[in-house]
Amino acid sequence: MIRVLIADDHPVVRQGLRTFLDVQDDLTVVGEAGDGAEAVAMAESLCPDVLLLDLKMPVLDGLGALGRLGGLAVRVIVLTSVSDPVDVAPAMRAGAAGFLYKDVDPVALVQAIRAVHGGQVLLAPEAAEAMITTGAPPAGPPAATALTERELEVLRLIAAGKSNKEIARELLVAEKTVKTHVSNVLMKLGVQDRTQAALFAVRNGLD
Repeated sequence: MIRVLIADDHPVVRQGLRTFLDVQDDLTVVGEAGDGAEAVAMAESLCPDVLLLDLKMPVLDGLGALGRLGGLAVRVIVLTSVSDPVDVAPAMRAGAAGFLYKDVDPVALVQAIRAVHGGQVLLAPEAAEAMITTGAPPAGPPAATALTERELEVLRLIAAGKSNKEIARELLVAEKTVKTHVSNVLMKLGVQDRTQAALFAVRNGLD
């Protein structure tokens, strides 16, 4: 069961999300927060798996909340009505694993929660485009130039949310080979995990 915490300053939005999510067999809403400070406190006490976090909230906004959630295992999906592209990159750098807008289809939102809980990074198409156009390029020579063609293929599939098994199937290689490629990609990019590798791909237009 995936434990979800909702943080939004509009009670109607929270209630709507809770009503839809609670009917899913594998999701349960463990709490609702009306501002960023409350979201941080509830994340610490309730230990949710996924936090749906609005950006514009009183007391402490979404970015401020993200900055205080760094030591927790919770995966954060920003769910906002704000369409300013400059908000995307700071949120992802602050630790968000997803960035969606409130007009997202409810079924797509449920799929996003499951995907992010499973370790994937997920951005709305507009958010991904914003990352590419406004995200700061890495310092020095692009790390991607050190990747082989096959490692670039693997990186693109990681960014697409594919598991090692799915990548192996698509590239017609053994899963053990994929694991080696993934390790090489992480090492060459200087990142710690698949999430950071996927973000690198998105920011640099490699997805």
